[in-house]
Amino acid sequence: MRQKQSITQLESRSETYSYGLSYLRPRALALRLRLRHLQPGRVSVMAASFPLPVTQDLSTLRAKLQGLLQFLREALSISSAHTVDFYTESVWKQLVDLPPETVLGVLRRSAAEAEARSPEARLLVEAEMGSGIANFPQIFCETSQKLVSVEAFALAVRYYSVQNLGICTPFEQLLTALRGNQKQRTGENVKPDEFMNLKKSHEVQVMSELISSIADYCGIKQVIDLGSGKGYLSSFLSLKYGLKVYGIDSSNTNTHGAKERNRKLKKHWKVYHTRSKLDGNGLALKMAKERKVQDEIKYKVDIEGICNNSPANQGKMSTSDFLPDFSDSVISNIRTQMENLHVYSHREENLCFENAFSLIDLLPINAVEPTSLQTSKRNMSEANKERRKMISKSNESNIYSPLTSFITADSELHDIIKDLEDCLMVGLHTCGDLAPNTLRIFTSQPEIKGVCSVGCCYHLLTEEFENVHKESTEDKWGFPMCHYLKEERWCCGRNARMSACLALERVAVGQGLPTESLFYRAVLQDIIKECYGITQCDRHVGKIYSKSSSFLDYARKSLKKLGLDESKLPEKVIMDYYEKYKPRMNELEAFNMLKVVLAPCIETLILLDRLCYLKEQENIAWSALVKLFDPVKSPRCYAIIALKKQQ
Repeated sequence: MRQKQSITQLESRSETYSYGLSYLRPRALALRLRLRHLQPGRVSVMAASFPLPVTQDLSTLRAKLQGLLQFLREALSISSAHTVDFYTESVWKQLVDLPPETVLGVLRRSAAEAEARSPEARLLVEAEMGSGIANFPQIFCETSQKLVSVEAFALAVRYYSVQNLGICTPFEQLLTALRGNQKQRTGENVKPDEFMNLKKSHEVQVMSELISSIADYCGIKQVIDLGSGKGYLSSFLSLKYGLKVYGIDSSNTNTHGAKERNRKLKKHWKVYHTRSKLDGNGLALKMAKERKVQDEIKYKVDIEGICNNSPANQGKMSTSDFLPDFSDSVISNIRTQMENLHVYSHREENLCFENAFSLIDLLPINAVEPTSLQTSKRNMSEANKERRKMISKSNESNIYSPLTSFITADSELHDIIKDLEDCLMVGLHTCGDLAPNTLRIFTSQPEIKGVCSVGCCYHLLTEEFENVHKESTEDKWGFPMCHYLKEERWCCGRNARMSACLALERVAVGQGLPTESLFYRAVLQDIIKECYGITQCDRHVGKIYSKSSSFLDYARKSLKKLGLDESKLPEKVIMDYYEKYKPRMNELEAFNMLKVVLAPCIETLILLDRLCYLKEQENIAWSALVKLFDPVKSPRCYAIIALKKQQ
């Protein structure tokens, strides 16, 4: 059982520790705050003084869900259409009653205007939209259900975005509340992009900072990382922030790879520690050598002085003639460098080079025999020994343990982790149902005090109302989770969930859609249907486009991969299909732009469903949706965060 310490006890220890060091009180205070992190039973004192940001309540979120559903009931047909069937099913003719040039022109103009608009103007527009647009101009025809106003469509998708609905808690605001009046801990001067790609580096750096702050706020040392994959986040949390992390993944290959990668990462980490220490020790050795030279010169001066005291030698030579430049300014400069050399390395090594401590503090306990020189600092040395013992003990618990287990909503963590204690549960881009199951495990198991989950792969979610006529033994579905959407028996469908994974921000900055590859696939589908009589095929073409020199080459390679006899089709027949649909490529481009623009609304629905589920639970004290990442670098950028009520 974790021993809780009161604020009074913490302050009492602080006063005792700083006794006799009044001249170092500001630095001692900083050290006390860092030492606090080494206490396994530390209690968060921030929760009472620094409340977390206010979030919207369940009734408000449900009202926003209702409005979003009203729009999606008409717009979902666009997201549900598959581009593979674009020409075979005449998708454009069925769903859009506008020329493709009109659609592309409006969407491009809207994107350009939004990009060019000043931040102040953007806020004004969002405020006007947020004031409540109850009745949009007619977007879809009431009889044909076709899209008739792309301008109104663009306005609606902006209105129902996460940012405009006001359901997102600002990241910096949350960090400030979690830290209270403590300064941000900078930790090791190690950048994760030295060990992983830029996208993963951005994600790990931001999310680990947040998780560490939540752990500090809750007084927790243990973290469970579900769907840990290659262990990037787990390793970073353990090595940089000193947390005890269990990374659980369903793949033995990932677990083995994570262990090996963590072993290599530890070696790199030791190199950084060694460099930091060498920087300090190198400066100390430089001082020692210069002090030795200075002593030798002084000794020589003393001997010469004895000789020079004789009447015969007086007046011949002064010490300034042979002393090197060890002036007060030079020595002062060296001492200043020592005092300014700080090593703040978080909980795994809370050391600092300051004038209050000597370099002996960097060595292992009892590595050097005590001398009369240390006796004068006995009180400080004893305190430092205790500090190093705590650091050593803390380092033993700061480990990352990769485990293999398939996690479901009913998984019992006690069966997987034998020393389970109060912990946080986290997940970085947990795939499909693992994200909602993470939230279910969090709400049901008392040891888990907080959760931080970033989901992805929405197309792999299981939906309760997708196949209502098909019998299933499943009782916990990936979607929907909240009562309101269950009552509505809402279903998105796989194609719509797939479109929710599209990255609008990347398209907006010029990282456009692969229109030609999608066009190739849609034309190929018409060839397969008309020439081979196949309307449904379980096999996938895959990434043949990047390996093809032309549409003819693409078609032949694809037919062969699908197990179809490509030799029965002459070159002319294949190219006739290409020439038939080439003038209509802009239809496909315009339609895909509509899907991309609509994608954030589908994602908003999924995220709102999860947030409402947490708001419905009686044991949850606080829950929020937070934008963690730059969506251009990492499109799935939203985290669901929640903390339980204190028992």
